Amino acid sequence: MKFLCILKIKTPLLMKSIIKKTFLFFMLFNFTYYAFSQKTDSTKSTSYFSGTVSVTSNGISIVPSFSLEKPAAQFMLSAGKNRFSFDPDIRFSLAGKPWTMLFWGRYKVVTGTRFKMNAGTHLGLNFKTSPQLINGDTSTTTVTRRYLAGELFPRYSLTKNISAGMYYLYSHGLDAGTIGNTHFITFNTNFSHIKITDQFYININPQLYYLKLDARDGYYFTSSFTVARKDFPISVSAIINKEINSNITGSKNLIWNASLVYSFNKKYVKL
Repeated sequence: MKFLCILKIKTPLLMKSIIKKTFLFFMLFNFTYYAFSQKTDSTKSTSYFSGTVSVTSNGISIVPSFSLEKPAAQFMLSAGKNRFSFDPDIRFSLAGKPWTMLFWGRYKVVTGTRFKMNAGTHLGLNFKTSPQLINGDTSTTTVTRRYLAGELFPRYSLTKNISAGMYYLYSHGLDAGTIGNTHFITFNTNFSHIKITDQFYININPQLYYLKLDARDGYYFTSSFTVARKDFPISVSAIINKEINSNITGSKNLIWNASLVYSFNKKYVKL
């Protein structure tokens, strides 16, 4: 049965609830690992909690041809141990309205010196604000649409700072009004820690990709650029996305943004 989940959301209450839940999650996570670190054993294992928090001039989706067209905040977190990780990706407009929430579970399938491959799956929530007629009155509501997705990400390190690979994402919409089948395939290269000065470096990630949304498709070029300082958590980044050939409804010829990013990486050792 197809159905549309319509949630009537008041922005201040929503933000208060989300901030409270996020704070409780962080406190619980850190308390758990702190407790583990107090135990002694004959073996050692390392877990990690890392992520980025960014503010951007234009929210751009994991599929770069989709954008919010408004300033946005993004929280990309990762908690993992050995080959498994849980990677929530949560995005809001700066007005406090939710945009997308992706709850990734990922596994490192291959962890070779040069060749690596990750696989993952997620439940995705997409939020869209629209006017609705309820009991004869027009009211602004937030429609929540659910997606299930899977990804495969093989890559090969050519040198210490250069790698190449592909990325495949398949997504299936669960609710009425969603895209039934999305295929997103990229061919990418990554140039990391390219020295600018003794203190500053740049990362560049150019990609060619093919996107198919049900019966419509298109070809695009996208690239991200990040300028960072060694041993400093704040960096500046930008994304551009250029349409090559597309018949996808709403596709734009050029999308770009600029972002301020805070990064962190904490490791926890169980004794």
